[in-house]
Amino acid sequence: MMRRSLFAIAASAFLLGACGGSPKTSTPASITTTAPQIGSSTTASGKARIALLLPLSGRAAPIGQQMQQAAEMALFDTGAKDLALSAYDSGDSADTAVEAYRKARTDGAALVLGPLYGTSATALVPLVSQGGANVISFSNDEQVAQRGVWIMGIAAPPQVRRVVDKAIESGIRRFATFAPQTSYGEQMARTLESHVAVRGGSVVGVEFFDANAHDLATPARRLAEETKGEGKLAILVPVAPPRVSAVLAALATAGIDGRSVQFIGTGVWDTPGIGNETMLRGAWYAAPDPARRADFERKFASTYGRPPHRLATLAYDGVALAGHLARLKAGGDFSADAITNPSGWSGIDGIFRFFPDGRSERALAVIEIQGDRGVVVSPAPTSFAGRPTN
Repeated sequence: MMRRSLFAIAASAFLLGACGGSPKTSTPASITTTAPQIGSSTTASGKARIALLLPLSGRAAPIGQQMQQAAEMALFDTGAKDLALSAYDSGDSADTAVEAYRKARTDGAALVLGPLYGTSATALVPLVSQGGANVISFSNDEQVAQRGVWIMGIAAPPQVRRVVDKAIESGIRRFATFAPQTSYGEQMARTLESHVAVRGGSVVGVEFFDANAHDLATPARRLAEETKGEGKLAILVPVAPPRVSAVLAALATAGIDGRSVQFIGTGVWDTPGIGNETMLRGAWYAAPDPARRADFERKFASTYGRPPHRLATLAYDGVALAGHLARLKAGGDFSADAITNPSGWSGIDGIFRFFPDGRSERALAVIEIQGDRGVVVSPAPTSFAGRPTN
């Protein structure tokens, strides 16, 4: 059966007063125009029906299962008065996600949380456009975002902009990028170039390398030549462990290391053990403040016997958000206007808000890698007051 569980939830009010592509390429599912028979959006007792679409089968099943467990934690942490939450298996493909969405709508879901993958979220767009339930996806791919299908994952371009801001504020005006020749690497390079220009700095070097190559010496030497000059230099290295070790070694051999430049990165560095990369000591990256999720991680480990996957907080915060929307009026308010409240929402990963075009904004901290721990060197904002709403 597609529906894996049914549980009720009430989330405390947390409106402020002031996450990814698929691990595989998937052809979007074909969408028929026949509307399914839609069940009631509320239970007999008045609880709003909310669907949770997660990869509960396939190679990402362990992640999906931990996200479901985090959703259950949100359930028990906030009570059980306002929501009836059902989990559906969105699997590894867009087709499976479409099937899960259709089943959820047949069951009467008023709001859909998930799916995880960007390709799967994209496949739901036609169904939402035909009058289906709004979707808050756990993807972080901004290319997926559009009205009716919001992304809740922590998108990468804002991470680059945030850490560039920190570098500019610290007096750095020269920037460079050393990135894999992938869509992600190219997007990070473009984001750096555009934001550095806005902030009055200059990009003095951009080099891409084959993501699967063993020999990185040639592009590293080219970058070293391009970036010679006066003034402190910041180099964006949007590469996750363990690959980052070889990348940093190539740069060091070319004469570039953390003693001569400021390495900056993205949330791919927001992982346990990143401090073991000695060349990253003193490097900066942008991510949610880890102190905010420490209690969640401890409680999750105590409850389930293992630490949570990094994406588990998205499910927790998504359920809490749905709980608040359910309390706005009888039967809940899951409209675009309610979801995009400009004041935003507060969660384990800090404050966040949704824009009408489907994108999201998060208040990110800048974290410096110091040994076996990360230290916040620029705190995340605590309010969106005074910030543009698009």
